Amino acid sequence: MRIIILGAGQVGASVAEALSSEANDITIVDQNREALAALADRYDVRTLAGNAAYPSVLKEAGMEDADMLVAVTQSDQTNLVACKIARTLFHVPTRIARLRSADFLDEKLMSDENFAVDYAICPEQDITDYIVKLIRFPEALQVLEFAHGLVTLVGVRAYPGGLLVGKPIRTMREHLPEGADARIAAIFREHQPVDPDGDTVIEPGDEVFVLAATVHIRLVLKELRRMIEPVKRVMIAGGGNIGLRVAATLEGTYQVKLLERDRQRAEIIAAKLAGTLVLHGEATDENLLAEENIDETDMFLALTNDDEDNIMAASLAKRLGCKRVLALINRRAYADMVQGGPIDIGLSPAQVSIGSLLTHVRRGDVARVHSLRRGAAEALELIAHGDQKTSKVVGRRIDELPKIKGAHIAAIVRRGKEADVVMKDGFLVDEILDQVIIPHHDTVIEPDDHVMVFCTRKRQVSEVEKLFQVSAGFL
Repeated sequence: MRIIILGAGQVGASVAEALSSEANDITIVDQNREALAALADRYDVRTLAGNAAYPSVLKEAGMEDADMLVAVTQSDQTNLVACKIARTLFHVPTRIARLRSADFLDEKLMSDENFAVDYAICPEQDITDYIVKLIRFPEALQVLEFAHGLVTLVGVRAYPGGLLVGKPIRTMREHLPEGADARIAAIFREHQPVDPDGDTVIEPGDEVFVLAATVHIRLVLKELRRMIEPVKRVMIAGGGNIGLRVAATLEGTYQVKLLERDRQRAEIIAAKLAGTLVLHGEATDENLLAEENIDETDMFLALTNDDEDNIMAASLAKRLGCKRVLALINRRAYADMVQGGPIDIGLSPAQVSIGSLLTHVRRGDVARVHSLRRGAAEALELIAHGDQKTSKVVGRRIDELPKIKGAHIAAIVRRGKEADVVMKDGFLVDEILDQVIIPHHDTVIEPDDHVMVFCTRKRQVSEVEKLFQVSAGFL
């Protein structure tokens, strides 16, 4: 696939990293020659220095032969203009734009007659949604949803005292209530994947990814670690785009304080937030944190634009008694280094937002993609199409499928066949509900099943995609 990426920042670099290893022909356009040189040294990509909104630059980048445009510069206007040019002048089939402002997220504006954007992504909103889920599941390192929220995948650190820690995985069912089921999709031990089976014993310190129907996920988490009291008090360091979005989402449900070092910015934020206490000051000020009762805070979120400040602030908050701390860290090496030490969660923003983009890039019918462990692994939601003649998976048992080492089918969501009586808006109604299936070796995949596949290494993704592709004769 020929892909043109506009923007060599954090998002553009993450897209290049995710796609360059999959035999794609990639060209990156940016005005920053140093950033382009760094990407050219790290990945097998072509680079071009120039203004991404100029038709002449886009033509030189190879837009005439491109299959996809990924416009992820810092400027919404540049991204929108590039998409319009890509369709009008070069007839590029797929156009994806990063949009930071909600003002542009209108179907009429995105239509082919206007800005011609097929898919819009908003990394800041993706990160906000992700952080909110982590607050709802304070035990978790990652919380990811599939099938419109019916299935949840949670990554947790196994602690001594968990019911399942020190025991074979197969004993998990003994503790779950009737009707609840789950699947341990992967285990990472000292950063290395362990292929789980029924005899695998979970050890303290293991990073465990468990998948279950969303209604059962909390019951399953109790198997792996001690539960943390629900979050009530949150302190945010940094009033940038992400900090402001997170505070606006949380206020009203949680007690929220926000620290901002720039007085003018603090005043602007205070005018926008009705239920958040906005404070002017440094998040690395020990006295300020102590005065604001950091030791009684349930969650500290370091969300500034500076990695070092976030690491320092989160570490300090933890030392002063905060129950759980999260730091936004752009450099992956930093995130890997600090997570699990004084900092509970090191969050890479680019790796959070890359999932929604990869959903539109993957081959086959992919409904959802989540990047895991800062890009080292992926979880995909694929839709099974065809029949036994045109598909390699439909009509076949799990144990009949070709084995892909490190790739595991963890769950299936299947459209219900009969209506159930459910309560809706105070009335009992008949409704066909989707069924969450935790598959076993004899489970047969049916047409239109949504299949959740966990890949412990990225190189397995292309094999999984090929497995789910239908033959040329399928209509």
